[in-house]
Amino acid sequence: MSTAREDQIKSFLDAAGWGEATRAPLAVDASTRRYERLTLDGQPAVLMDAPPAAEAPSCPPDADEAMRRSLGYNALARLAGPDPRPFVAIGDHLSAQGFSAPDILHTDYENGFLLLEDLGDTIFNRAIADGIDERPLYEAAIDVLVELHSNAAPDALAVANDAAMPLLSYDPVALSEEVKLLTDWYLPEGLDAPIDSALENEFNTLWRGTLDRLTHREDVLILRDYHADNLLWLPNRNGLARVGLLDFQDGLRGHRAYDLVSLLEDARRDVPPTLAAEMLERYIKGAKANTADFDEEAFRLGYALLGLQRNTKIVGIFARLWRRDGKTQYPSYMPRMWRYVEANLAHPAVADLKAWYDEHIPQKWRGDFLARKMESET
Repeated sequence: MSTAREDQIKSFLDAAGWGEATRAPLAVDASTRRYERLTLDGQPAVLMDAPPAAEAPSCPPDADEAMRRSLGYNALARLAGPDPRPFVAIGDHLSAQGFSAPDILHTDYENGFLLLEDLGDTIFNRAIADGIDERPLYEAAIDVLVELHSNAAPDALAVANDAAMPLLSYDPVALSEEVKLLTDWYLPEGLDAPIDSALENEFNTLWRGTLDRLTHREDVLILRDYHADNLLWLPNRNGLARVGLLDFQDGLRGHRAYDLVSLLEDARRDVPPTLAAEMLERYIKGAKANTADFDEEAFRLGYALLGLQRNTKIVGIFARLWRRDGKTQYPSYMPRMWRYVEANLAHPAVADLKAWYDEHIPQKWRGDFLARKMESET
């Protein structure tokens, strides 16, 4: 870390009254954000450090597709990027509804710092590894989604001096741009060359047609990265507040199936198939009870389509994290990701995409292909 950035951190912590706190790094994630655990007089807090220049800018509310393309990937995919305000706005919204998002203790939006309540270390993955039964954790996580989705997504959220921040939609531009990560980053690893433009156009056309079949695309607030590494078990709290929520700054107005796919087709852990099926039915039962116009057939189609969309995207992201960013842990996740993709492709609604994947991504380029390639290069 540069001396200038460290000086900014010290000034921020002094202003927040935490200048004398001890500091220790927390686990890094796939973003450019960095976290530290602070301790002062026996009390913990978390520092979020999001350097403003570390990523491309986020999407302006009124940007058309051409402007989004000129701004870069974060604007196209409607990611928060380095802007900490969406985290505050969505977190405050969740807390107001009784969910356990971290309280915001101090902010410096201009320089990209937040001081957050520390919700602890007991992420679902760790809790399960330590012997806690996974079923009640997943039941609670499903019930959080049912309750969150019982209300329509807000048009805007309050942040920074009560200014309104529009809640953007997970639109076809964002959804289709994400799947292009497969052709931009993963397929070139098999080809040892960029993909042919005509083939890429064919892929994009197929995906646009598939995504056009989604209905109820903007019904609810989706958190967009809802899985066992971003959920904390807080057994000393009551009801739905037992599930601590993290990493929701990229939230949008979206399809109610998206976060469910994220939870049950987890990139980093295997959810037992029987449990996943039961949790899907638990969600559907709860949604029917809480949502007057819930359309089960449309929901199940959305779950299938968004499962393929999300898992295709993640295959591309993990290839990018390895090749571009040097994060060598990600090839190990690929066998799981390809199991998901192949299961997603079995749905009759995506037969045309299955034919494309089967023709252009042979089995030798699936599974542990990236791990084998990494090994051959070292």
